[in-house]
Amino acid sequence: MELKERFLKYVAVDTQSDENSETFPSTAKQFDLLNMLREEMEALGMTEVVTDKYGYTMGTIPASEGYENAPVIGFIAHVDTAPDMSGKDVKPRIIECYDGEDIVLNNALTMKVAEFPELKNFVGHTLIHTDGTTLLGADDKGGVAEIMTAAEYLLSHPEIKHGKIRIGFTPDEEIGRGVDFFDVAAFGADFAYTMDGGYEGELEYENFNAASAKISIQGRNVHPGYAKGKMINAIQVACELNSLLPAQERPEHTEGYEGFYHCVGINGTVEQAQISYIIRDHDAEKFEAKKVWMHDIVGMLNNKFGQGVLTLTLKDQYYNMRKMVEPHPQVIDKALEAMREADVKPIVRPIRGGTDGARLSFMGLPCPNIFAGGMNFHGKFEYCSLNSMEKAVKVIINLAQLWAK
Repeated sequence: MELKERFLKYVAVDTQSDENSETFPSTAKQFDLLNMLREEMEALGMTEVVTDKYGYTMGTIPASEGYENAPVIGFIAHVDTAPDMSGKDVKPRIIECYDGEDIVLNNALTMKVAEFPELKNFVGHTLIHTDGTTLLGADDKGGVAEIMTAAEYLLSHPEIKHGKIRIGFTPDEEIGRGVDFFDVAAFGADFAYTMDGGYEGELEYENFNAASAKISIQGRNVHPGYAKGKMINAIQVACELNSLLPAQERPEHTEGYEGFYHCVGINGTVEQAQISYIIRDHDAEKFEAKKVWMHDIVGMLNNKFGQGVLTLTLKDQYYNMRKMVEPHPQVIDKALEAMREADVKPIVRPIRGGTDGARLSFMGLPCPNIFAGGMNFHGKFEYCSLNSMEKAVKVIINLAQLWAK
């Protein structure tokens, strides 16, 4: 199956995860694609293929004869799409040779080069984009399709020598739970790579330290005509809390290694409100300081409005993988070599986000992140370059050979 055909097949399956669910996976529909992948892996001739009760789908490309003692390498991608926007009834559109001009998504919506200047880098590429009503799902069905395409190639070309290769697909990455039940020992890889990056050439082994903060606010509703000294407007308390966070530390004002507080949700009435944040920083000390400030401002507001008016629930989500990957420089060196052999210019930079690989690295499986060719993840302007995706397939194949040398 060709890469484009495989990718379009996968994005047609709705796999959106749900951060408010208490099940794992958070949505049963993720099994639709996971089971499809299991069947496809079996049809390709992989061994040790399984989908467990949590949805983790794993398989093996057996080692070439004489290479059984080579390090076991894994390739991992997640099947779920972000809760931020619907992934149902995705209608991809294909531009065979992009001309560098604005892209009309539908009658009411255009992706403008002036607003997305990186589009100029894809002149001559085959682009796949949305129709403006859903996200595309390149995050991370691009990675899924690349891994499966590379696996099919390796299985059909026994002259390519490699060690044992493990393939893994996970649910719920987008809501930070992707490896909650991942059995690293059962996966059995010495090192692994997530195919979950964006722009061609990206190689990432640093990521944010991450936490979520949810604040519930209990107000006191009184007739506004007689409210003086009595009313506590929960909406206004939420707004005051937000104003106490540094405005310059919001995502829209940060880049590189700079961290942020990001308000991801606010709703409520005078009587009751909720406001939610994600907190991010690459630097561990700054990360801890951000969490302390969140605790402090909730305390300040409780002192002002009354104890118990605000309730903070703050949870760590994942940590910077750098310290777990750097002791294994060969993992990075081989990825760089694999890219150069695929005529890809490596771009080593920190992830302004997180991947399953970050948590897996702390679970004993060093797992940097490699580009998958998608752009503008999580929204209606998402698109991917088929040319970059084809390069990612070559990188996987090159890595399989390099680890056998």
